[in-house]
Amino acid sequence: MRHALVFGGSGQIGRPLLGLLRRDGWRVSALSRSPQTDQPGLHWLQGGFDAMPNLPAGVDVVVSCGPLDGFASWYRDARLRAPRVVAFGSTSVDTKLGSADAHERDVARRLRDAEASLFVEAAERDAAATVLRPTLVYGAGRDATLTRIAALARRWRRFPLPRGANGLRQPVHVDDLAAAAFASMGSSVTHGRAYALPGGETLAYREMVARVLAALDPPPAMIELPSPLFNLALLAAQASGRASGLGEAAVRRMRNDLVFDATPARRDFGYAARDFAPTAAMFEPRGDEAA
Repeated sequence: MRHALVFGGSGQIGRPLLGLLRRDGWRVSALSRSPQTDQPGLHWLQGGFDAMPNLPAGVDVVVSCGPLDGFASWYRDARLRAPRVVAFGSTSVDTKLGSADAHERDVARRLRDAEASLFVEAAERDAAATVLRPTLVYGAGRDATLTRIAALARRWRRFPLPRGANGLRQPVHVDDLAAAAFASMGSSVTHGRAYALPGGETLAYREMVARVLAALDPPPAMIELPSPLFNLALLAAQASGRASGLGEAAVRRMRNDLVFDATPARRDFGYAARDFAPTAAMFEPRGDEAA
């Protein structure tokens, strides 16, 4: 029986991936920081990169659904035998590389270094590695962007945006990402390559937010403010702790197109992502671990 080891098995991508593997007859060992319950064909290991439990000596594939830099650092020193490695990164490796925010530039640098390290280490072990780079992830109430927007809109009963927030986006559902990881495992042409995984629809940031709000019950209003007024509102929200992590660079990106080509992923492993049709349930906060 084929054996898969999944890091971040209880996370927003890991959960649907476990279902795909089990339905296909795989034996699965999955890691989570929180206690989980074993099921037929699924054995949970509790721990993380800072407190790694005893792992199998060898598996057919290792899949990382959590932070890429942590996984790449662990993989560099690991003794696990695995001919196939699939790891999730992020399109932030490109979109934040030239950011005005030093923290965002550091995120892009760490992602790029992690990808390079993973490919080098895999090649030295005669293993085949593939990196998958999602765009805006949604669908499980665990993401830091759209679920956060929904939560703030529910609390305020409205959501402010700066005028001109028309930069293009491609939100991608967690189930489509899990399916991509599963399909890429069996495709030899993906070896040693990284793939962008955008959603199936390209739409303006403003429209993306409008669809999130329309999915809620009752739907909060979207208020578009002139930039000076929005900036004042943002400063007030930051001062009260209600907009932590939303800085000037993030606001500026609302007006920038962040669009990626899914053609290589479609060609090499049949990637097919759905259009953006959100429901309220997709933005209900979940308490599970992400890794």
